[in-house]
Amino acid sequence: MTTPTVLVVAKAPVPGFAKTRIARTVGDEVAASIAAAALLDTLTTARAVGWPVVVAMTGDLEQAVRAAEIATALEPLRVIAQRGDGLAERLANAHADAGASDGIVQVGMDTPQLLVADLLDAGRMVELGSIVLGPAQDGGWWLLGLPDPALAQLLTDVGMSRDDTYAQTEAALGDGVVRLRTLRDMDTWDDAVAIADEIPISQLADAVRAHLADGTDG
Repeated sequence: MTTPTVLVVAKAPVPGFAKTRIARTVGDEVAASIAAAALLDTLTTARAVGWPVVVAMTGDLEQAVRAAEIATALEPLRVIAQRGDGLAERLANAHADAGASDGIVQVGMDTPQLLVADLLDAGRMVELGSIVLGPAQDGGWWLLGLPDPALAQLLTDVGMSRDDTYAQTEAALGDGVVRLRTLRDMDTWDDAVAIADEIPISQLADAVRAHLADGTDG
């Protein structure tokens, strides 16, 4: 039986490199800790599906917060380097480099509240030949499922990190896109707190609570 590949697109949680918008509120170190927790939660969910998992990474993991834990989580997975000048090009290249012949379900590390059921639902649709998108509240998207990884080249015509990114992506991919539930992206400190409340038993919730307990939130 063939199964899709889960592709996790991630940024090494290095202070000053990861989650810079969150860092404006809580500082570089805390922002990197939040990013590390979100990545670990996402990898746990991706592995729980039981499909092949590929992680497309950018940044120096040796300089990352919780580097040893992340290295352990990545050890059984295939890790590839992101390549390309902009986000759209890096996403398209990650789909090509993942080497998945039976479809891809791609997520990032900004929605650690995603469920195994979300990935399974997307994977079923991909297995049936459908393109799947998960809308984000900010106008972007948090999941992309493609039965043919070559279709990711269509992303290079899409403006990323905009309030109309989802609409542009849906238009670029053509008719018949299957839409999943809408999730909140973790772009700001308020987002991190809200998502942590949604998943109280998680690495993210632990990281948020640890910072709040310090009483240093700005």
